[in-house]
Amino acid sequence: MKFRSTLAVSALALGLAGAASAQQTLVYCSEGSPEGFDPALYTAGTTFDASSHTVYNQLVEFETGTTNVVPGLAESWEVSEDGTQVTFTLREGVQFHSNDMFTPSRDFNADDVIHTFERQGGEGSWEYYNAMSMPDLIESIEKVDDMTVRFNLTRPEAPFIANMAMDFASIVSAEYAQAMEEAGTPEMVNQQPIGTGPFVFEDYQTDAVIRYSKNQDYWKSDEPKVDNLVFAITPDASVRLQRLQAGECHVMPYPNPADVESIRENDDLDLLEQEGLNVGYLAYNTTQEPFDDPQVRKALNMAIDKEAIIDVIFGGQAEQAKNPIPPTMWSYNEEIEDDPYDPEQARQMLEEAGVEDLSMKIWAMPVQRPYNPNARRMAELIQEDFSEVGVDVEIVSYEWGEYLERSSAEDRDGAVLLGWTGDNGDPDNFLAVLLGCDGVGGANRAQWCNEEFDSIVQEAKTVSDQSERADMYEEAQAIFKEQAPWATIAHSVVFMPVRSEVEGYIVHPLGGHLFDTVSINQD
Repeated sequence: MKFRSTLAVSALALGLAGAASAQQTLVYCSEGSPEGFDPALYTAGTTFDASSHTVYNQLVEFETGTTNVVPGLAESWEVSEDGTQVTFTLREGVQFHSNDMFTPSRDFNADDVIHTFERQGGEGSWEYYNAMSMPDLIESIEKVDDMTVRFNLTRPEAPFIANMAMDFASIVSAEYAQAMEEAGTPEMVNQQPIGTGPFVFEDYQTDAVIRYSKNQDYWKSDEPKVDNLVFAITPDASVRLQRLQAGECHVMPYPNPADVESIRENDDLDLLEQEGLNVGYLAYNTTQEPFDDPQVRKALNMAIDKEAIIDVIFGGQAEQAKNPIPPTMWSYNEEIEDDPYDPEQARQMLEEAGVEDLSMKIWAMPVQRPYNPNARRMAELIQEDFSEVGVDVEIVSYEWGEYLERSSAEDRDGAVLLGWTGDNGDPDNFLAVLLGCDGVGGANRAQWCNEEFDSIVQEAKTVSDQSERADMYEEAQAIFKEQAPWATIAHSVVFMPVRSEVEGYIVHPLGGHLFDTVSINQD
């Protein structure tokens, strides 16, 4: 019944979106529902796909398919000799979208840039902004004139330009925010988004479908290629594949590993693949006993049979992870030795640490991610492994948005399965954001604040020489491995099945799904 009901929603979405037969409608079978549509409030790729990648732009952008930074809403930028001032020259003539509640009276300008970042420096839950130490970094934002804005920094910040291309830095309309505030409906900024991006948000049926239309006034005049974009929300990977095979959607993410070969052999489908810039992990709450003891954490790590996880969960299409950054990233420490799989040694270490009859929770994600295609099954495998060393595990889960919120709490119990796909190609995006002290209570799910580690990664940001930064990050990885706030699980290959008539889709190394250059060959 669930399958038939879901297909009915898809058919409705297609029927409404494709009413004008001359128009091209691209349907993306997404894996989950967005938490909202204001990307500054969140960190999940599912949410970014539905918001920052469709509705918004950033000052600078990552060239699709690469980590190269190119102009976006800023035509150019200049960094002062001491690295503490970054001046952006803005693009003229860029128009914001409109909706039933709001029509902009002016084009994009410096006021929107200042509003976008100053709001994140104020009250509220700005997880990414805080985890990246932005409140301490940005001293002030200066409006030089309507089309020039200057960021005054407290220190040099090597990844700053790349950070400005990230999703949390999506530019929102100051005028729209003010209008909604005056109307007493500030939540509309998050529910009915207004941006400058390739697609205009039309409507969202919760947990079912999101509809967008082409931005007819987009500043990139040759984009987007399709007239309508539909996100048909389909959490089950098997159902997503059935829809793709039936032609009910054109693109789907995160196929079941067991389905990869059959997809490869299907003449109606193309299987795109790329080594992922990602890591999947199990994060202990290092503030809670007995997980505040590194020996206990390392013992549990040694109880996990990662080879079995790679075979069962990833179908062999992944690499065992030993470091918190992927091996394709510069500064990856090759010299690190992974914790061996050794249940007997693990049991002995737990006994030496005085741990007996340990009961714990393992949190399993309710959605598929590139770094973990089946978190529930992975949790079950770890549950079996831990039982071999005398540890009793209860598996828990929540709806995706609630899972992310609850798992970030400093008093969260047990260990949480999660992961990360790099947002800017810089090691800082993994090491500082996920493991730095500023991320505690947010993106740092291990709640791990190690002063030695944190001082190294914070100092590394201020260094311009990449080889010197690499040495510092390698040292930080050694501390991470010794302290073991995570069990590092896997770096996966990313597979993207698309219909053969889809043209222009590129697998993005930073994990996002971008549709502005995609078209459908109707011949």
